[in-house]
Amino acid sequence: MPGFDHGLPPRPVIGVGALLARTARVRTRHRAIVDGERSRNWGEVADRVSRIAGAMQAMGVRPGDRVAVLALTNDRYVELLCAIPRAGGVVVPLNWRWSVAELIDGIADCEPVLLFVDDKMADVGRQIIAGRPEIRMLSIGETPDGLPHYEQLILDHQPGEDAGRGGDDLCQLGYTGGTTGRSKAAMLSHRNIINEAMMCWSEGLFREDCVYLLNGPMFHAAGTWPALSTMGSGGTLIVMPQFEAGEALRLIQTHGVTESLLVPAVIQMVIEHPDFAATDTSSFRTVIYGASPITETLLDRAVAALPQARFIQAYGMTELSPMCAVLPDYALRGDYRARGVYRAAGRATVGVQIRIVDEDDVEVPCGEVGEIVVRGENMMLGYWRRPEETAHALRGGWMHTGDGGRMDEEGFVYVVDRVKDMIISGGENVYSQEVENAVSLHPAVRQCAVVGIPSEKWGESVHAIIRLHDGATLTEVELIEHCRPLIAGYKLPRSMQIWDGEFPLTPANKVLKRELRRPFWEGHERKI
Repeated sequence: MPGFDHGLPPRPVIGVGALLARTARVRTRHRAIVDGERSRNWGEVADRVSRIAGAMQAMGVRPGDRVAVLALTNDRYVELLCAIPRAGGVVVPLNWRWSVAELIDGIADCEPVLLFVDDKMADVGRQIIAGRPEIRMLSIGETPDGLPHYEQLILDHQPGEDAGRGGDDLCQLGYTGGTTGRSKAAMLSHRNIINEAMMCWSEGLFREDCVYLLNGPMFHAAGTWPALSTMGSGGTLIVMPQFEAGEALRLIQTHGVTESLLVPAVIQMVIEHPDFAATDTSSFRTVIYGASPITETLLDRAVAALPQARFIQAYGMTELSPMCAVLPDYALRGDYRARGVYRAAGRATVGVQIRIVDEDDVEVPCGEVGEIVVRGENMMLGYWRRPEETAHALRGGWMHTGDGGRMDEEGFVYVVDRVKDMIISGGENVYSQEVENAVSLHPAVRQCAVVGIPSEKWGESVHAIIRLHDGATLTEVELIEHCRPLIAGYKLPRSMQIWDGEFPLTPANKVLKRELRRPFWEGHERKI
């Protein structure tokens, strides 16, 4: 019964620091983090983390204080993911792709007491904390640049005591990707992060035998999630400051990389790189893909290019720490392939429940489309300082993802679209991903994005924006006739645009459809 006194002492809470403490005990001499010429084992990393945590405590960091980081990915940044919580603080990874104005807004939102910067971000850091003497700035770059430096702080301080934060204590503020509007910070607890790591290990991801290529930015879950999960298992992290396909291939071959999270745009960059054929990728045994939809054509090309690897799709969002569903490699093959299960986002991972609900939050029958809602120990505490948005997103105790989807009899969830990306044409719902899959099967198409644009007759019409393969040509009539046998007539593209260069991407390398739509909706009261 709630509130019943069992007469037992309070149970201890376990925090992120426990992940590293366990790893340092059982994997002491195992290679931990490789960043360029620097390579350390887990025993060395644990000592450094305890010392930098002690330094932060000496500088006045108290339980619940926010500590921001504005930097490219490096080994010191990885250490801070554990050191800040050990000191009692809350990690705030700031997006270095934001404008100065957006960063100033972020600083005002999270109110950090410390700001760690690297060499590239030092000048920006000075700008965004100007007039805020309560924020102290420190360097995790290669040169001090007039700032207290990370390495000197380690030398000058003894290991600090773990502040004892854990359980539902706030551990990290994860600013969302912003594909549908202004970014907001998801509050992730120690319990969220530890349970997420355990979910991953149960699915065979980030285990102690992995050599993980850390290529995602640390201001995004694609960076922090694999880093902390691998830290907890005692695997090895190979650090990339910024993603570049040629450098990724070099690191895979040099370090025997076994695993990495590659969003679809990055998969395409890797397999199309001129060095791909000459690179030994035989060690690369697990490709985790997700974060944005992958077309069937690209997935088939990737599987053919890396035949020794298993391909595992992870579905989720920052608010879910971030993964809630996994599509295993076997779903891409055999009978599952024949039944179309390979098109699914996945099915609920261990410790997670997923439902499909209507606008009244009533679960819909199997196979019908509704909103995907999720609950589990990985579900965020809420949005930082946004109680109304928190109440709306977590109503009924379920995280409302904003994704439209359906579920089959075996629990496989199919994401049909981002709810806000749905095109309503003549009263019919058109899910852009379905159209994109059809368009991408044309041999001339390299990449495509489908959006709704204004239509006097239909309200919205389906518009395809296409990047062509080098030397290829395609007309609007040819595209429509190609799609006609693949999708219903009302879903056919009504117009087409050839796009030169790269699509605009979010920091997580998702196609930023809001920017593609913008020119068509300027001057209209309704903004899709």
